[in-house]
Amino acid sequence: MRPQVYVTRSDYGAAGLELLQEECDVTCWKQASPVPRDELLKNVCGKDGIFCALTEKIDVELLDQAGPNLKVVATISVGYDHIDVAECRKRGIRMGYTPDVLTDATAELTVALLLATGRRLLEASREVYNGGWQSWSPGWMCGPGVKDSVVGLVGFGRIAQEVARRLVPFKPATILYHSRSNHPYEAEQVGAEKTSSLDDLLMRSDYVIVLCALTPQTHHIIDAAALDKMKSTAILINTSRGGCVDQEALYDALEMGRIRAAGLDVTTPEPLPLDSPLLKLKNVVLLPHIGSADINTRMEMSRITACNILAGLKGIKMISEL
Repeated sequence: MRPQVYVTRSDYGAAGLELLQEECDVTCWKQASPVPRDELLKNVCGKDGIFCALTEKIDVELLDQAGPNLKVVATISVGYDHIDVAECRKRGIRMGYTPDVLTDATAELTVALLLATGRRLLEASREVYNGGWQSWSPGWMCGPGVKDSVVGLVGFGRIAQEVARRLVPFKPATILYHSRSNHPYEAEQVGAEKTSSLDDLLMRSDYVIVLCALTPQTHHIIDAAALDKMKSTAILINTSRGGCVDQEALYDALEMGRIRAAGLDVTTPEPLPLDSPLLKLKNVVLLPHIGSADINTRMEMSRITACNILAGLKGIKMISEL
């Protein structure tokens, strides 16, 4: 019999779905919205593989429901905090993900978000549409540039390194990074300096960019205490995971003017509720988690996820395995 694979959305891209359909019997949630939890639990029963995204929680309940046939779980993302990794390992279930392929797209989006936030692009655009643009004024809609600034990277993995490379032509005075690991060769390439502590980075930086993975250690790594250490003129950018930033503390800091502004591609929860107080602030730019939303990148993510599933089912090496 052909392996049975459950795909949690139909819009993951034809590249991956067609690969799976060549060798597997594929069941798919057909709607554009995330699959409801009860529907997910019902449909994973007896499956050999699961093709999922950040919107699906792969936990003990789901693994129990899937049963002993489940051999592989593959997520179309670089993040995997929605997967109970320890439980999957205990059960011998292999796990695939998609690092590297979305590095450039996310780095591009991070720089775009930094520029949009610092130079107040969305705020200025709204003034064109609502009649606020009356005449040219030397002090109107001014924001800080990157040239001669200090940029601090919280984390210095693949995406952070690519962000640093893209920022170099903007001529920042200094690029700082805080990381558990040393990256001397990669840092030398972009002239980055490792800080002695996160506090040192926060106090020195004009832009603080959160690019670390979400782990128990990095949950709310930017909290009220961290925000208090930042310059009042500093800007916070987060394109990693919403849980890395304490949003209540961030709202207070923005509303009280303790930092200048924030740009967020990720929030908690996602999507952000329409009654979120962050939506009432002018000094925050919010995006709907589109870091990897480059057409070619998403198609390649789909292909890699499918290849990871097929490799897991065959017991051979995956392209990217946890």
